[in-house]
Amino acid sequence: MSLALLLALAAGAGQALATEDLQARAKAIFKPVPDKPPALKGNPASPAKIELGAKLYFDPRLSKSQLISCNTCHNAGLGGADLQATSTGHGWQKGPRNAPTVLNSVYNIAQFWDGRAKDLAEQAKGPVQASVEMNNTPDLVLKTLNSMPEYVKLFKAAFPADKNPVSFDNMAKAIEVFEATLITPDSRFDRYLKGNRKALSAREADGLKLFIDKGCAGCHGGLNLGGSGYYPFGVVAKPAENIMPRGDKGRFSVTKTSGDEYVFRAPSLRNVAITGPYFHSGAVWSLKEAVAIMGSAQFGIQLSGNETNVITAFLDSLTGRQPRIVYPILPPSTDATPHPML
Repeated sequence: MSLALLLALAAGAGQALATEDLQARAKAIFKPVPDKPPALKGNPASPAKIELGAKLYFDPRLSKSQLISCNTCHNAGLGGADLQATSTGHGWQKGPRNAPTVLNSVYNIAQFWDGRAKDLAEQAKGPVQASVEMNNTPDLVLKTLNSMPEYVKLFKAAFPADKNPVSFDNMAKAIEVFEATLITPDSRFDRYLKGNRKALSAREADGLKLFIDKGCAGCHGGLNLGGSGYYPFGVVAKPAENIMPRGDKGRFSVTKTSGDEYVFRAPSLRNVAITGPYFHSGAVWSLKEAVAIMGSAQFGIQLSGNETNVITAFLDSLTGRQPRIVYPILPPSTDATPHPML
């Protein structure tokens, strides 16, 4: 066998070993999104509950104006987000933070950027009552739902053991069960984690290696590539104030602990290529720019143009199979249904 052939075989073997090593490293840090949604503790799913939750999720009558639904800010057809820096709520008010994607949010440790809601049911109650969002009250929500016989029937089917099934808590539980179905398995990265080395291009694999080697996976690991912990923003260098508003101290508003100033729940990077703009401020529209900012803010490093490009290429591989949802026909209002209040 010629020396040239031996060298070629050795190079090929080395490349294959490097690829396998990277895949092994990735499997130790990340997990693929399961094909089926997880079971919810204390809130078992049923077809009737999912059907009710879907209708409530898309129903703008949960808002005082009857113009804003859960889907308004977490659009299931737009990656579970709304393409706004910060969402527009009641009376055209602008919210203080970017709306996180609802997709795969069931896998987050908690909800909202500051983690103030322990689960999706608790989260569902917040925007309904927030004056800057849906600006409603539990009493008015129940009056609205009880005014429509079809909703009363749907609540009874979804919560058959409850004496009074139409309740604000049950509204939130139904929405939670529906939102838990909004998962995006089968991304190319998921296929890579399941053993298909060819699921990522060489460029994307280079981006994955950099993502791990530069330290990004420290906050954005696990099944959801984030969402599992709280971390300070601007560890080494604080970004510009439009990107990191100094008045928003993050988790400090929940814990009142000085160490939690400018600490936020690390967002999931699942579907990140289609869920811009980025950061809690929503001030950055380019994913490449967001990657570069994270390099300087968190690690104090200036990523080269090529490094930024290949990490972004890897992030493109995180877009999974989007939920296919049939827009529900909602129960009709009746003469007893409260009128919208703008």
